[in-house]
Amino acid sequence: MVDDTQVKRALAIAAHPDDIEFMMAGTLLRLKQAGWEIHYFNVCDGSLGTNQLPPEEIRSIRREEAIEACRLAGAVFHESLVPDLAVFYNASLLAQVAGVMRDIAPQVVLTHYPFDYMEDHSNVSRLAVSAAFTRGMPNFKPEPARPVTAQPVALYHALPYGLLDPLRRSVAPDFYIDVASVMELKVAMLACHRSQKEWLDVSQGHDFYLQTLRDLMREAGRQSGTYTYAEGWTRHLHLGLGPVDFDPLAVLRESAD
Repeated sequence: MVDDTQVKRALAIAAHPDDIEFMMAGTLLRLKQAGWEIHYFNVCDGSLGTNQLPPEEIRSIRREEAIEACRLAGAVFHESLVPDLAVFYNASLLAQVAGVMRDIAPQVVLTHYPFDYMEDHSNVSRLAVSAAFTRGMPNFKPEPARPVTAQPVALYHALPYGLLDPLRRSVAPDFYIDVASVMELKVAMLACHRSQKEWLDVSQGHDFYLQTLRDLMREAGRQSGTYTYAEGWTRHLHLGLGPVDFDPLAVLRESAD
């Protein structure tokens, strides 16, 4: 388990501003309540998330919205690296993500499901796994240069958006985390992303954006058979990351029993 003398750090790494809020923020907030230092990292800058504004303007707006949501959570903000739809699994971007990973030295990493409905999500998942894997490799050079770290890492994949894989099949996670106690804060974080709410509300109906979040978490709770609102998680294979029994989210599961 994590050494109690060390700062316990959890990183949520997602593709776009608002992805953390939709599928990961409840568990991140629960970790914050349990004494963890939490980190918030969107790899993409949100530059395609509009049908009205030029990329430079929407990029700035979405950055400020993400910072606001991050502050609500009491998390540490990390700058985005690439435009939307420019997340590719390549050496250059992996080196940049690995640099952030080494700066934080997290014991918990929360990221996307490996096979999500869009490639940005899936590629961020792959980059997060490899960045964690390379944390202790002195011959791997992150960008910018950072020293190796030696902490064990438990990496968890969120449920995909819509709770389905790209082939429309339901995804059954390893376990669920009860997020009812932080649900309103999770919704408030998502509401910070006003540019997205306004865009989707106009095209899909009043408060569609926030209601979709509630509906997804309620459905995950129903599928859990236990909780009203839940986030589902699948733990990544431990090899290269930490001991087989290193499972920090077990504490949150036990606290709900």
